[in-house]
Amino acid sequence: MKMIAGWASVALLGTTALASAEGVVNLYNWGNYTHPEILERFTAETGIEVTLTDFDSNDTALARIRQGGHGFDIVVPSDTYIDTWVSEGLIQPLDREIVTNMGNIEPQWVDVPFDPGREYTVPWAWGTTGVIVDTSVYSGDPNNFELIIDPPAELQGRINVIPEMSDVMAMTIYYHGGERCTTDRDVLRAVRDSLMSAKPHWLALDYGAVDSYAAGDFAAGIYWNGASMRVRLQNDNFAYGYPATGYPIWMDNAAVLADAPNPENAMKFINFVLQPEIAALISNFARYSNGITGSEEFMDEEMRDAPEINVPAEQAEAGRWGQSCPQEVNDIHTQIWTELMQ
Repeated sequence: MKMIAGWASVALLGTTALASAEGVVNLYNWGNYTHPEILERFTAETGIEVTLTDFDSNDTALARIRQGGHGFDIVVPSDTYIDTWVSEGLIQPLDREIVTNMGNIEPQWVDVPFDPGREYTVPWAWGTTGVIVDTSVYSGDPNNFELIIDPPAELQGRINVIPEMSDVMAMTIYYHGGERCTTDRDVLRAVRDSLMSAKPHWLALDYGAVDSYAAGDFAAGIYWNGASMRVRLQNDNFAYGYPATGYPIWMDNAAVLADAPNPENAMKFINFVLQPEIAALISNFARYSNGITGSEEFMDEEMRDAPEINVPAEQAEAGRWGQSCPQEVNDIHTQIWTELMQ
């Protein structure tokens, strides 16, 4: 789900313009989420060049595609948004005559609720959203959402929150004892009030924060597990926490757009990333798990026991998969979020 540092409309392999000619595929993905070697190897193997353009949130990607005229072939939305992409006819079913590596998907990621039987999508990466904290500034338990919603004095004014509505709203709802799609007005009012009271203690709402954390500009925040691992590899003072009140588990998934100008090339790219060695490149670069059988043997050794990737047993039960909420609930979330962002 997850942008780590902004690659603003980056295009690889020699062009910054979207191309729609034969021999090209246009990938629209989260920023700093795609190993350059993947694109180079795909081109070397197929002769198809790849352009890469980034987005910074699920809502940004959805709005851009809804506008039309985008020229993209592939998009990588998160699980809770797939229903919307399918119901609005924005992505097309996979061509199983081209996407022949579906058997490489780990069994638990095949018949998923958001895309039963994987008719439209394949796994890109999966992970969690939790709390990151500089242990040289705060020495208490990092598995605590109060560090964000009611921060101690040493963290106030040094907190960064990813501006991803679904993650922040979910964690705050969990903190107040609700479920993600709750219609309980008392819970939703508490969510709104606590976020508004917490915001003055935050320094920023920024996606691309790895370097800022590593430099000590931020001391705590809501962040994704892979991005948090990248922070720790630069500055080992940082620890990643799994809030005991509940934290999101998510999966980002690659899909071919319904109006893709190069659908056959897009299907070939989808099939390419289902290879274990290529999926491992995704993980080694972005530091997330990938859902592809056999990829572990190609992954960096440091991924295998990383606390950000391997959820401790005592925190596992607090993890919760997302769900698509009814429109009336989404509207309430959007109202709260819009007020928070003002």
